Amino acid sequence: MEFNKNNPMFLRQIIMNHYSEPQHKGLTKKPVVYSINQASESCVDNIYLELIIEKNKIISARFDGVGCAISIASTDIVAQELEGKTIVRSLAIIDNYLAMIFEQSYDEKKINDLIAFINIPKQPNRIKCATIGVDGFQTLLLEFKSKL
Repeated sequence: MEFNKNNPMFLRQIIMNHYSEPQHKGLTKKPVVYSINQASESCVDNIYLELIIEKNKIISARFDGVGCAISIASTDIVAQELEGKTIVRSLAIIDNYLAMIFEQSYDEKKINDLIAFINIPKQPNRIKCATIGVDGFQTLLLEFKSKL
């Protein structure tokens, strides 16, 4: 299927691929991880996140738990985007994604598969789903950065 952000079938396929076969699901539980639990007060979403950071670079971004297609897919895609990036670059990726979600100015060229969530602002009840994992990763990164 050819990339087209205006094609709902293309966007849905990205989400379903990351929901049904998430590449970053499963925690390492290594002692050097930064971890957090993100649970929704209004739905089933309950996600555990972990980051392994070495020398200011994300070596591993993982998650586990239960959630809807939007929360699992968005968390998996963000984990994919963060791995191998510096803390500053990772925070910029998250900021760019959140800008898209909250209908602010963002750089579409740097959004990659997260473009699948471009229509989330039209469904305000899904914003929490699309940001639950992202918010957790952001919290971990900001916590790490504050200790530098």
